[in-house]
Amino acid sequence: MFTLDQIRAAHARVKSGADFPAYIQDLIKLGLTGYETYVVDGHSVFYGRDGFTLQSPAKYEQLVIASHSDQPAFEQQLKAHQQGATDYLTFCRNSAGLGVEKWVVSMAAMTCTYYSKAGEEILAEAIPVA
Repeated sequence: MFTLDQIRAAHARVKSGADFPAYIQDLIKLGLTGYETYVVDGHSVFYGRDGFTLQSPAKYEQLVIASHSDQPAFEQQLKAHQQGATDYLTFCRNSAGLGVEKWVVSMAAMTCTYYSKAGEEILAEAIPVA
């Protein structure tokens, strides 16, 4: 199975949101089937075959997640991030302020879905093939 060091090495090649599709392909090659990232502190839970899971430690100091989500504003900041306008920490700070609690990536469906604290879907998008 995969290790946190392997995931970190793949993530180290990500400079902006524009690199996300290639990152997903790297994770698939490692054997990941999906993962969830929590905006509050950046930790992720990674899933593999046969029920294998692995959790990363927090990546930054805890952020406050807004109680209400702002889907239009989130979509704008996500697009800017995907075009390389912001780094990862800025994206996470912006997401917290706009009410995004986590995102869930499914390798099988090739989707990334963003959720509010209430568990409501804010946005689901297809992951482009790198």
